[in-house]
Amino acid sequence: MLINKTKEQAREEILLLVEEYASAFHQVPNYQEGDRISYAKRVYNKDEMVNLIDSALEFWLTSGRYTDEFENNFAKYLDVKYSYLVNSGSSANLLAFMTLTSPLLKERQVLPGDEIITIAAGFPTTIAPIIQYGAIPVFVDVNIPQYNIDVSQLQHALSDKTKGVMIAHTLGNPFDLKAVKDFCNQNNLWLIEDNCDALGSKYTIDGQEKFTGTIGDIGTSSFYPPHHMTMGEGGAVYTNNPLLAKIIKSMRDWGRDCICPSGQDNVCQHRFDKQYGELPLGYDHKYVYSHFGYNLKVTDMQAAIGCAQLEKFPTFVEKRKYNFNKLKAALSSVTDKLILPEACEHSDPSWFGFLITCREGVNRNKVVEYIEKNNVQTRMLFAGNLIKHPCFNEMRKFNKGYRMIGDLKNTDKIMNDSFWVGVYPGMTDEMLDYMAKVIIKAVS
Repeated sequence: MLINKTKEQAREEILLLVEEYASAFHQVPNYQEGDRISYAKRVYNKDEMVNLIDSALEFWLTSGRYTDEFENNFAKYLDVKYSYLVNSGSSANLLAFMTLTSPLLKERQVLPGDEIITIAAGFPTTIAPIIQYGAIPVFVDVNIPQYNIDVSQLQHALSDKTKGVMIAHTLGNPFDLKAVKDFCNQNNLWLIEDNCDALGSKYTIDGQEKFTGTIGDIGTSSFYPPHHMTMGEGGAVYTNNPLLAKIIKSMRDWGRDCICPSGQDNVCQHRFDKQYGELPLGYDHKYVYSHFGYNLKVTDMQAAIGCAQLEKFPTFVEKRKYNFNKLKAALSSVTDKLILPEACEHSDPSWFGFLITCREGVNRNKVVEYIEKNNVQTRMLFAGNLIKHPCFNEMRKFNKGYRMIGDLKNTDKIMNDSFWVGVYPGMTDEMLDYMAKVIIKAVS
């Protein structure tokens, strides 16, 4: 009973019970050959559950102390100056792109009708903000077996309307950041790295190894359950640019001009003595809006889970690398039937998945059907070719709203012939051996 205890004593007792509950009822069952192998799963223990309940008992609910802790520690991990939590990876991409539309960027502001170079072989929310704003995505092809942007096409995609490049690191494999970054620098373009599938990946540029997501102007991450770490839902936007950081924070928090954290007032000591726009002198700065923004904040309960996950994260990255290498070695006997993935030069990927392309004469659909029947979960490379999807029907019909460089031959090949399986850190050697056996039988 808690009735005769202090608040802190009661809290400590509850959290000890949560530890016991998690240890008793959230253990991962031992794998038996033939059990369903998912492409991804959450990897967690009592730490995440204790943090979650600790936050719930505090009942702050919106962003709070756990959010501050995560943003600070995540920035330190990535070695960036500014990191902001949001409610999803898709929101992170939205916020990253919309940051570039701020009037504070003057001549570099992205305007409706401006062009952003990207690829169609990926997830739709890398592209959606561009289209929703009224800018023009310019699609270039990808390479195989790295499955990233074909940098030889960048110059062909350039026009006098180009303002930026926004692309993802495919399934953890960094794209050619040196070539893309050099192209952006030479043409005064923004670079957004969609890092949602590549957290923990590294790339060596100008002799220095850096985390992906930190080399461009803005990076984004997702903390959806299948990703490298999880908060359930959640994401982050990060940058080293103080002006971009100011815009990111404003647009995330309703578009307001005020910098006060939630629950605090008058941090700047000028809440009632300045003039903004055509508002009366001294109008409450707490309700002055410099952008048309959103409310994309995360809850502190999500951030609490993230804090525990972040402590484990380096071990997650190493296990993903181990799993990828073990699976690739096990499939080396069928490279005459399957194209296996290869890391980008100068990179050290934190693999999200193991992407496979069937060679000519091997039917992807039959291979996938066999693998799934044998209890191994597969995934396509997201949209395959996004331009072929129903969301593009009207744009295709009227041939407007986007540009395409060449015929996207490899993008279509991926759509028709590629699939992937997981390498998440909860996989055991027995699971990887079984997956390899099933895949080999599928093409034999």
